[in-house]
Amino acid sequence: MKDILNYLFEHKTLSKEDAQNVLISLYQDKFNHNQIAAISAIYNMRFPTLDEIKGFSQALIELSIKLNLKEYNAIDIVGTGGDNKNTFNISTLSCFIVASLGEKVIKHGSYSSSSVTGSSNIFEILQYKFTSKEEKLKKQLEKVGICYLHSHLFHPTLKKVTDVRKNLGIKTFFNMLGPLLNTSNTKNQLLGVSDLELARLYYYLYQETDKNYSIVHSLDGYDEISLTSDLKCYDNQGEHIFSPEDFGIKKINPLELKGGKNNIENTRIFLDIISGNGTVYQNDVVSINASFALSILNECSITTNYYKAQEALKSGKVKKILKKFLET
Repeated sequence: MKDILNYLFEHKTLSKEDAQNVLISLYQDKFNHNQIAAISAIYNMRFPTLDEIKGFSQALIELSIKLNLKEYNAIDIVGTGGDNKNTFNISTLSCFIVASLGEKVIKHGSYSSSSVTGSSNIFEILQYKFTSKEEKLKKQLEKVGICYLHSHLFHPTLKKVTDVRKNLGIKTFFNMLGPLLNTSNTKNQLLGVSDLELARLYYYLYQETDKNYSIVHSLDGYDEISLTSDLKCYDNQGEHIFSPEDFGIKKINPLELKGGKNNIENTRIFLDIISGNGTVYQNDVVSINASFALSILNECSITTNYYKAQEALKSGKVKKILKKFLET
């Protein structure tokens, strides 16, 4: 590891194979916590190259527990995190809206590392039982429309670096890799990215796959569609810039998106919104994120899907999906 660190400190980059070997060595406990923190810090000073991202992510997938859920035309809605905006859990809420409208969602997530609250923190408070059992996950998909892959159950390598990431309290290159690590290899993905340069990297990467995707970045730094500014979007058709007004929505003050101070407060906000008791602004944001995901899966326009999402929230359909999810 010392040689690798010296090599990287000289501003050199790793080949895809070397990047794979670094993560495999980490899995084999060849690095101590200080060395893991050091390599994480290096990638906070520069982004990984495309080859490094490929190598790191391929190593993590090779070392993971795999799932065979290819029969489902499912989507994952996920963000890189690390935008330091302390929003409520927008992507997780959007997943339940999409499932309530008859689509399949395979959500991949974890505990918080660089944010206040992750999807797993909320589900744990709601007493959802994480599982890696394929049959149970299939049952949830078929009966509820959504299942959840808690990353620590599927990626033992990530579990090894949890304490380091938490103690650092800032985004690391593991945040950048997270969206690539859904072990069900979903056919569709809505990916929120907190940095425009990183969004471009993902775009180059996804062009080499057969996924249907939208990579979104709010130009004021959110890793989701925030409606607080214009939006840069990369998808199978190319590059686009949208403003909230393009969808008949007014721009939102960032204060309207603030999350709570801890997991309990953020779970309360999550339950308020999913129960149809969110503010107009909260409902707008989760609905527009859901609408982009829906538009990857169906032939409706983003605006049409936005109104479908709004109606699902108001009618109580989304709350019913959460109830079934927790019971199944």
